[in-house]
Amino acid sequence: MPVSVEPVTVTEPSQRTDPPYAVDEVTMLRAFLDHHRDTLRWKTGGLTQAQLITSHPPSTLTLARLLKHLALVEDWWFGVNLAGVPTVASFSDVDFDVDPESEFRTALDDRPADLYALLELVVATSDAHIDAALASGGLDTIAYAVTHAPGKGCR
Repeated sequence: MPVSVEPVTVTEPSQRTDPPYAVDEVTMLRAFLDHHRDTLRWKTGGLTQAQLITSHPPSTLTLARLLKHLALVEDWWFGVNLAGVPTVASFSDVDFDVDPESEFRTALDDRPADLYALLELVVATSDAHIDAALASGGLDTIAYAVTHAPGKGCR
């Protein structure tokens, strides 16, 4: 499913999409997805690689790791589970059974532009998957849930 991807820049909170309070489910879903995506863009936009890979103990989580992990999670739920398609190229060669924290480990070496490009690709692809599901039955469309061994999470 080809998608066009343009970089999205959110430099201040007023540029975020504010979710409405009383709307139908589809509008609410899209509004909250956009709000949280924009919050991530706003909080990480313009940071250098050094800033993105800095952890804040006691956590080892960095903003780079968070960006890449959220791209994986969004791709997992909307691509693999909703649309029933393989993961995007950045994750397709990863054996998460062997390297369950691949996105966290590799994010430290990724350039900021590559992390943002991955996120934008996944967001655009996820939106296209949602559009396709809505066009073919709406939110009641049967998803392609992928099963895991107990305790495996979304990998």
